[in-house]
Amino acid sequence: TLGTQTDYRDGEAQTDPYSPEYVVPSGSVPELLTLATLTWGRGLPAGLAEVEMIERAREKRAWEATLPAMDNASQIAKRRKMMDDMERKEWAFREQEIEKLQEVRLEVLKKLLRRREKNQNELDAKRLDDHWQKLQKAKEEKIKKIQHDCALMLRKLIAKRKNVMGKLERRDIIKEYTDFASQTYAPLSRIGYFPDNHSERYVVKNFYLNTFAGLCELEASLPDSVTQVKIKAPKPKYTTTKTEFIKRSARLEVELAQVHQ
Repeated sequence: TLGTQTDYRDGEAQTDPYSPEYVVPSGSVPELLTLATLTWGRGLPAGLAEVEMIERAREKRAWEATLPAMDNASQIAKRRKMMDDMERKEWAFREQEIEKLQEVRLEVLKKLLRRREKNQNELDAKRLDDHWQKLQKAKEEKIKKIQHDCALMLRKLIAKRKNVMGKLERRDIIKEYTDFASQTYAPLSRIGYFPDNHSERYVVKNFYLNTFAGLCELEASLPDSVTQVKIKAPKPKYTTTKTEFIKRSARLEVELAQVHQ
């Protein structure tokens, strides 16, 4: 009525089938002993090939029973002829087995060749794809560089076209200061101006914050309420006695206030 759960599958705990001991009576040759070479995993359980082998063994034993006796000299030629015929049949059967085995090996070899060809095709396709990707990337970079150079040359041509005759123009200061995108407000680094090199001039310098004398003067000018802080102790919310107990009346007032809220 109880079951047991193990950590192993039935297949892992399964052993080879049990083969009991046997005793052969004298004068008898059981047919089952002809299968003693078959073991579990090597011929057992029996398949089509094993069944054909058993049938051939039966036919051979039946043929051996029909052979003429050796005690008669007149039957020796007939016996030799029958044995030669049986030997030819066995060789023909062996040749058929060899041909079948070669066909199986040939099929296996074909499968291996097809698999290798498939893997090689996949590898070649991957290599071609990688090479194509590299060429596409190089092409895009080249196109991007050509477009950049084209825009640069167009800007240069537009700048030259503004002053085709090469006339000298005076500086229009009013126009420069009204246009917040001009060189006055936003100078370019390519004309020799680097705004980060003089960043210290934008730092605020204060006498009262950067020097000790200024700090002392600033502290002297502040009122006493800033430098001297006065803290008042909070008043108790409840009326307490000398022993710091809250009176009953105070507790009632608090409860009434809570009820009123």
